[in-house]
Amino acid sequence: MFNLTGPEGAALGDFRLSRRNLSSLFFSGYALAALSARADPIHTDDAGMLVEEVFLSPPDGFHLPAYIARPAAKGRHPVVIVASEIFGVHDYIKDICRRLAKLGYAAIAPAFFVRVADPAPLGDMAAVMKIVVQASDPQVMGDVGAALAYLEKQSWADRHRMAITGFCYGGGVTWLACETFPALKCGVAWYGRMAPPAGAPANLARYWPIQKVADLQAPVLGLYGAKDQLADSVPAMRAALKAAGKMDSEIIVYADAGHGFHADYRASYVAADAKDGWDRMLAFFARSGVAPNAKPSS
Repeated sequence: MFNLTGPEGAALGDFRLSRRNLSSLFFSGYALAALSARADPIHTDDAGMLVEEVFLSPPDGFHLPAYIARPAAKGRHPVVIVASEIFGVHDYIKDICRRLAKLGYAAIAPAFFVRVADPAPLGDMAAVMKIVVQASDPQVMGDVGAALAYLEKQSWADRHRMAITGFCYGGGVTWLACETFPALKCGVAWYGRMAPPAGAPANLARYWPIQKVADLQAPVLGLYGAKDQLADSVPAMRAALKAAGKMDSEIIVYADAGHGFHADYRASYVAADAKDGWDRMLAFFARSGVAPNAKPSS
């Protein structure tokens, strides 16, 4: 899909693209399949930060694009991996990265789905899902691992203060990543899948967080809406966490919210719950030692 090569060949894990030298790798706009005509999305400017697009090097050899927003100030900054919804890296996910950068975090959003195609420009949800289902969980965990490997080499990233947050599809990725990577200090999952739906067939390419909860390497804060079908598995997940002794993880359920309540470009947006969840996320990061005001590691 991306055939850019450097003078040394195809080792593009550290290849950077900026708005000044090449057009963006990512769709410019909000995901068409979910954009509400009445939406007034938050827009965060990039003053005081550096925004760049890079290629990561996952295990399958694909040159994986990722969007980065980080403070322009020198020094090592705490890192947050931002795992996208099913719509990929579009303007909402980019803005999440910039919001975090404004607060002193370095944020990176890998594009999990572009091996097949970019779902963001598509208005047909069935076409979006056709792309998304081809991203296996082993592949996506490989992509998260590639982001961590990239970050560990960057002079601006504090590898001892790394977290992950994700929305919708990315909420499930957040649970799985915290069950997989000891380098992560914590995760915040916004309405992500936790358990298989009733009657779901066995699938070796699909992991379910509730089945791997004993493997949690770091605490997770789950943020769910009571009107979201995914919240049906909250009681079972809470019980699984308790049984596994993972009591540093917790799940908050908002009574009046449904799925996608943080997505300010969608009709599902609930401003008060989105703000409360954001504040809880930042407090959870700080409690887990991933905060800009913490003492940087050497």
